Amino acid sequence: MNLAAYARVSKPQRGTLTDVQAKDQNPEVQLRELREWCQRNGHKIVIEYVERLSGKNTKRPQLQKLMRDAVKGLRDIDGVLVWRLDRFGRSVRDLHNLIAELDDAKIAFICLKDGFDLTTSGGRAMFGMLAVFAEFERNVIAERTKAGLALARAEGRLPGRKIDPKRGPSRTTLWRQAQRQLAS
Repeated sequence: MNLAAYARVSKPQRGTLTDVQAKDQNPEVQLRELREWCQRNGHKIVIEYVERLSGKNTKRPQLQKLMRDAVKGLRDIDGVLVWRLDRFGRSVRDLHNLIAELDDAKIAFICLKDGFDLTTSGGRAMFGMLAVFAEFERNVIAERTKAGLALARAEGRLPGRKIDPKRGPSRTTLWRQAQRQLAS
């Protein structure tokens, strides 16, 4: 079977990752396992799509290219292979829509780590549950981030990047300060 591999890592905020977390943010971690699985199972990856963006919506260039290539038959793709469902998407609605598009185009969807087959009723049920948990995880992360920012503000700390005392504020910081003055 000719497969398209899709790997996605979230774009980290500069200076916020430990060495271990930075290694986990390498898409090669996912791609290596996908390649090995294909080799063991006699499949061929004809193209790899790699994204370094949040999975909160489908406005991701590589995902859109993958869907266009698969659905319109622009590539010889029999299936889409992903490492985990949450790498493909984080919204239940988006995941259902993407899978429905692939299904309509007779393109298989294989999720390596979650191990489900969408051609069976059990596989579809598992997909539904995992989609709900992927969205739940995204919402929990957003809540924690907002709570942490609120706590920092309440304690009088300004969250975000710090201004370098030697170089001064960045162009972005200066622009934001100007926008705040215009708004007030």
